[in-house]
Amino acid sequence: MFPIGVAASTIWPGPPALSVPAPTLLPAISGCRGPSMLESTLQPYATHYRVERVTLPLTPAPPRAEAARVLPPGSAFTPEALRERLLGAALPSRPWMWAAALGAALLAGVLRFVRLGEVDTLIFDETYYVKDAYSYLVSGYERAWPEDANDSFTSGTPDVLLEGPEYVVHPPVGKWMIAFGMALFGAESSFGWRFSAALTGTLTVLLLALIAGRLFKSPLLGAAAGVLLSVDGHHLVHSRTSLLDVFLAFWVLAAFGALLLDRDDGRRRLARKLGAQPGAFPSTASLRTGPWLLWRPWRLAAAVCLGLAVGTKWSALGFVAVFGVMIVLWDISARRVAGIRYWPAGLAKDGVPAFFTVIPVALATYTATWTGWLLSSDAYGRRWAETNPSAAFGWLPDSIRSLAEYHRSAVTFHNGLSSEHPYEASAWSWLFLGRPTSFFYETPAPESPGCGFESCASAISSVGNPLIWWAALLSLGVALAYWIGRRDWRAGAMLAGIAGGYLPWFAFPDRTMFYFYAVAFEPFLILALTFTLGLVLGRPADTALRRRRGAVIAACFVAAAILVSAFFYPVWTAENIAYSDWRLRIWMPSWI
Repeated sequence: MFPIGVAASTIWPGPPALSVPAPTLLPAISGCRGPSMLESTLQPYATHYRVERVTLPLTPAPPRAEAARVLPPGSAFTPEALRERLLGAALPSRPWMWAAALGAALLAGVLRFVRLGEVDTLIFDETYYVKDAYSYLVSGYERAWPEDANDSFTSGTPDVLLEGPEYVVHPPVGKWMIAFGMALFGAESSFGWRFSAALTGTLTVLLLALIAGRLFKSPLLGAAAGVLLSVDGHHLVHSRTSLLDVFLAFWVLAAFGALLLDRDDGRRRLARKLGAQPGAFPSTASLRTGPWLLWRPWRLAAAVCLGLAVGTKWSALGFVAVFGVMIVLWDISARRVAGIRYWPAGLAKDGVPAFFTVIPVALATYTATWTGWLLSSDAYGRRWAETNPSAAFGWLPDSIRSLAEYHRSAVTFHNGLSSEHPYEASAWSWLFLGRPTSFFYETPAPESPGCGFESCASAISSVGNPLIWWAALLSLGVALAYWIGRRDWRAGAMLAGIAGGYLPWFAFPDRTMFYFYAVAFEPFLILALTFTLGLVLGRPADTALRRRRGAVIAACFVAAAILVSAFFYPVWTAENIAYSDWRLRIWMPSWI
């Protein structure tokens, strides 16, 4: 049936316009199924009336059936109307958003800081990054260590550095962040060298909860996202171990959050500029190209975060590329919603300025992270340019040429890294938890505290919560369907974050890889899962019964995820448990 709530205007020559009473026309038009049928039904009344508008006191049709509202020229481009079109529904109350996020962060902090220094030896790749961080505190660059350095370091006497420099292939930011905790609590303490990882992991949960709450306009979904990340073992293990990847995940997520704020801020600025003269319809030229939006402070903040992400691990370059495309598409979409249909204008007025602001700022930030190396005189490769003059690039300072050569050699190392490792895992297996990385395992003596069994085990495995990861894998299909089928920009944003951290690894099939690299894009997997939980909850327009059923299903899923995490918690935190209990948590042979 044609939605009667839509006003119909039909003009014929004839007598002066009269208001046709609803009871007169209701029987005639109740079966109409479109505008043309409505017009033919009203035709007989044109003999006596010039019908301009039919007004029926009926309940409006549901939102999906309503025709798009067309505003008159004077009000279509007011700041208020444009802001409503560009930003949509208002955000929930900020106190509720922050309360939900802080609650999730509190849970994350407890899980990450309790018994943080329980394993008081360097485990897995801490042997590289913790010692490099201590070297930064002492010299500002990496120095070499003797062969028995681990024993000396963990026994409380870390000052056994050699005089010569050490060649490393990862940038400095993550190691400087580890050094921050060591400066606060001492290099002799395992709590000190893991403090920054635990703090960064907790802040990542806080950020994710705030981002999810803003993205889905729901403090409840924000809290759900934060809780799911806080209890997942993959992120938990990284937050309790001083590797670089948890710092990478933090800076990438911070950049994404800044870009979300930039998206809203840019749309507000566009609305203000287009509606600068209330009541005046913009000119054809202004509608074709739109205004310039050059000052984007949140975009600059995102560029700094991306520079710090690349300064942690070069794998962040994938996020830089994908986020760059994403923000240009967001800007083109904003102009289109505002009535600017000429998409090349978005490329020229948004894409070009974005490139010439984000890339230089990120590059400058990244270069600044090498300050310790640049200011040193004895760091590895620091004097390379002095012994290798160049006719083509001689105009560059020697320090810059030496740094460029250092990067060239590190790229060669990464591309040729193909040595076998017992816990290497192809990128294809990551989302299925095919081969988690074992960070630590030992067999405590039966009389050890907490053991009391004939055979005990103490382990730290980076295996994720299976319920969360496998549900997130299914949620990727849901997000993809909503992005392609319904043009849901939120689904596209989550997929962009996953693509930036995941897809580049498939370009290097022969390189040695590990499952724990996936922590860099894990927050976006959690966002996809939360997006699906939001669909389960239902829309505000749904019936109360539908909403209650959705809430029960979503709450049961989150509760089940917490229970599964409680089951796996001992093998994430090196608790002493019976060997048989450890075997119960090995769900696949490839997990050993």
